[in-house]
Amino acid sequence: MAGRAAMLVNVGTVIMTVLTLASLVGGFGVNWGNIASHPLNPNIVVQMLKDNKINKVKLFDADSWTMNALAGTGMEVMVGIPNNLLETLADDYDNAKDWVKENVTQYMRKGGVDIKYVAVGNEPFLSAYNGSFLKTTFPALKNIHKALKEAGHTDKMKATIPQNAEVYQSANDKPSEGDFRKDVKQTMLDIVNFFHDNDLPFTVNIYPFLSLYLNEHFPVEFAFLDGNGQTMTDKGKNYDNVFDANYDTLVYALKKAGIHDMKIIVGEVGWPTDGHKYATPKLAEKFYAGLMKRLAKDGGTPTRPERLEVYLFGFLDEDMKSILPGPFERHWGIFRYDGTPKFMLDFTGQGRQMVPVAAKGVQYLEKQWCVVNNDTVNLDEVGPDLDYACYHGDCTAMEAGSTCSKLTKVQNISYAFNMYFQIQDQDVRACDFKGAAMITKVNASVGSCLFPVQIVSGSDDFRINFVFGRFVVFGLVLLGLLTVI
Repeated sequence: MAGRAAMLVNVGTVIMTVLTLASLVGGFGVNWGNIASHPLNPNIVVQMLKDNKINKVKLFDADSWTMNALAGTGMEVMVGIPNNLLETLADDYDNAKDWVKENVTQYMRKGGVDIKYVAVGNEPFLSAYNGSFLKTTFPALKNIHKALKEAGHTDKMKATIPQNAEVYQSANDKPSEGDFRKDVKQTMLDIVNFFHDNDLPFTVNIYPFLSLYLNEHFPVEFAFLDGNGQTMTDKGKNYDNVFDANYDTLVYALKKAGIHDMKIIVGEVGWPTDGHKYATPKLAEKFYAGLMKRLAKDGGTPTRPERLEVYLFGFLDEDMKSILPGPFERHWGIFRYDGTPKFMLDFTGQGRQMVPVAAKGVQYLEKQWCVVNNDTVNLDEVGPDLDYACYHGDCTAMEAGSTCSKLTKVQNISYAFNMYFQIQDQDVRACDFKGAAMITKVNASVGSCLFPVQIVSGSDDFRINFVFGRFVVFGLVLLGLLTVI
């Protein structure tokens, strides 16, 4: 589509090279999420993985189309069980057996899917969940493990529970003081002992970006892995980045539980590119460059120097994720919604200036945009229409410090109108707003602020009815926009 080259943000005058056949670093995979209004065809995504020579992928469910697209590829896969299934799996072992049969066993055939892990839930002990999954997660894990063992799969794969790093903490921010959070401590001790007894890995999601987001006084360089952070010393070990410190806080928490050798997987680690002043392609490139160089050296952390195993988060942007944690939630992708790379990233860890291989065969909707109709619009009356467009669209790029935060009043409204129009598959009825909007064939993008044209979606299964009602998803965004208006 026109202007796609402009979508590569912050590459400056660097010569962009296509990813070569150089060997990728070991120990990493990517998270592939699908909370998007227009998800890419799974076959296109799998080809992207192949083109970028990525051979490990973590899923958040076991969608049959996705699984079949991965069949025969030889990629290692972690399949996921959503939190809303935990109670069902915990209550009845037969339900766990059925889940394993339908989502694991059927793919364990010649030319099938190489399932290495089964993730039981996703960050179920977040404090924001108020203990909703505290009583069901461990029983669900035990039932799934039992079902996998009964089906003869445990020699090929392991069950695990991806936890947010929030489940452990340190009273003085020193790793050596690490321990599990008090309100979940007993359950976590039960879980890690079960892991230990059955040779299962501990999976944790670590986000250095959130340290910056949640603490305005956090030292910026300490969030990156390039060695420029101020050094902190603990028990004779030096830490110059928060990732290492966070990881080793878990190591010490496990030691306090009497466990010294448990395998640890970093289920999610990455950097967003929009929705906050620190969420930029430039900083994402900086973060990933440091991380990939670390992985290329097969290095670990000061307390666990052995090779890390991590899954980058995420592969693609997801424009329907809840933004309760922050507007940046929809911008974690290394690639945009259409499979276009956002920044330089050398998956070999050699630090070369390289652009990841983009998606191939993507089909776009017509090259048209929905913008303000200057002939009829009364800006004093457009507030409710702007609210409606953002409620059903995605206005997170208009947040302060984001790529579209410096638009004029009219451009702000046009951006919101276009996001709604595109999410509605360019339905002409979605570009009216009582005469305040009009369709144009002129690209409405402003500088680095992209006014996107949506893609032809990979699946109608994801045409969900915008169930944002259960989230107060646009509170911060709307407050900011109304201030502009």
